[in-house]
This record gives sequence, C-alpha cells and structure tokens, in this order.
Amino acid sequence: MDIVEQIDKINRQLTVKGYKLTPQREITLKVLLENEKDHLSAEDVFMLVKQKFPDIGLATVYRTLELLSELHIVQKMNFGDGVARFDLRMEGHDHMHHHLVCKVCGALEEIEEDWLTDLEQKIAREYGFQVTDHRLDFRGVYQTCKNNNKPCKRVGKAVS
Repeated sequence: MDIVEQIDKINRQLTVKGYKLTPQREITLKVLLENEKDHLSAEDVFMLVKQKFPDIGLATVYRTLELLSELHIVQKMNFGDGVARFDLRMEGHDHMHHHLVCKVCGALEEIEEDWLTDLEQKIAREYGFQVTDHRLDFRGVYQTCKNNNKPCKRVGKAVS
C-alpha cells in the first residue's frame, strides 16, 4: 500500500471518530509514513514537518501525535533513552510489532511476526482475560557489537 492509500485509510479512521484530516495532520502523517522504520521522536517529526510546512508549530505536531496515539494509529513508545518515539501500527496486524534494541550501539530492529498469539490464547483460557494489545521489546547486544567491542550501528535508527 502506498502513502496516498495509507493516508486515505487513516483519513477514514479519523472521520469515523469525528476528526478531520487537516493539512497539518496530513503532513505529519506523511512524515511518519515516509520515515516509518526510524521511530521518530516528536522533535524529529517536527523538524521534518517544518521543512515541508514552515508555518507549523511544535504544539500542533505534539497535539497531532497525541491524537494519532489516542486513536491507535501510532504507538508512543520509549526504548529506555527517555525519549518518546512514535511508531505506526502495521497494516493487518492486531497488535504492535516487537523490537530488538542493542544496548551497545542502540540499533533498533523490528520483528513483524506476532510470537505471542499462543500465549494470549492461554491467558484467555486460564485467566478469562482477553488481551487487546501487547508490545514486546528485547534488549541485549548484537553478536557483532559484542565481538568488535565497538558499536556496529547494525540496523535501524540508533536510539541514543
């Protein structure tokens, strides 16, 4: 699905919830979609949006990101560096994808498979609890970082 189709889909989600796709929201979404593997902070999003929409304010970008988070279009997450980052929910996935986070180089890699389906079913059976969402982050060290004794900057945007 290309960016235009994704924005159309998100626009329908906003409309159903009583919101409009304003030009500010649209440009913020475009930046998120164009950089979806980078796990951008609000400030990162703002700087990229500002390049395309110079009149936009930081507060507008923050409000847009919060709205998208409330509507479960993006997920606000923290990878242990004290910075809130925003990650788009994957098309066709019931839950958020998982991450590998390297403690040496800060690289971040996404795992798109949902490995917890069986566990959710067990929780439902044994506890009568219906899981509606989950997120799993694995923190550790890539073998290349461990062997080189220096950061490898393996994959994804570093979380410094």
